[in-house]
Amino acid sequence: MGEAPTQKSASSLPGVNALTARDVRECLQLGLSDFARAPLIGIALGAIFAAIGLVIVLSLFASDVPWLAYPFAIGFPLVGPFAAAGIYEVSRTLERNETPSLASVFSAMWAQRRRELGWMAFVMLFVFWIWMYQVRLLIALFLGLVSFASLQEFLTVILTTQEGLIFLGVGHVVGAALALILFSITVFSMPLLMDRSLDIVTAMITSVRGVVASPRVMLIWGVIVTLTVLIASVPFFLGLLVVLPVLGHTTWHLYRRVVDPES
Repeated sequence: MGEAPTQKSASSLPGVNALTARDVRECLQLGLSDFARAPLIGIALGAIFAAIGLVIVLSLFASDVPWLAYPFAIGFPLVGPFAAAGIYEVSRTLERNETPSLASVFSAMWAQRRRELGWMAFVMLFVFWIWMYQVRLLIALFLGLVSFASLQEFLTVILTTQEGLIFLGVGHVVGAALALILFSITVFSMPLLMDRSLDIVTAMITSVRGVVASPRVMLIWGVIVTLTVLIASVPFFLGLLVVLPVLGHTTWHLYRRVVDPES
């Protein structure tokens, strides 16, 4: 008789290390350095992400649902790690003391279509879809089956009525929970999948273990990323041209310190 299949043991997973606030500061400096060494590539990749966000927002206005621009802007940072995939490749190239080019970065990203990174993109977009769906559900629960003629009308209702304030509070709590889950499973799994030939489940488990190893530091880093991306999204997502590459480079260096390179 054949041997019964065994579950993946903890020893077969990549090892993880704890982070300190000093690590975050040092990695942020390294991220700024990487951006300074290849600024045009970073700005180009940030511009693509910003353009996608702008097109979606304009589509919401054209579709007569302008009020959805607010929850979309709040949830937009959820897909930031996937947008930074090209930035991870730039940092990896710089580590080898090679000169990255936009063509080589796009080539490396295109090559990922045959690997597990595509499934990670599906996971992130699925969670983002859940985020937008729960906004519609909470509006129906707290405000009723209503539609808003403008973003200004939507903001007036949620900021000046009791039902709107309850919706705002519950919505942000639910959104924070979704953001924490997505952040935990993607913050290190995205660069890990770019760097190694691993399956998506192993990558996500390793990412969560990395977050659990330094919960306080990683929570602070997650808040910094979210707030920075939100601020950079005003106006017209233009700040993402610089913020996205710097955060992406920094995340790559955090990944290098968290995930044991010899495991």
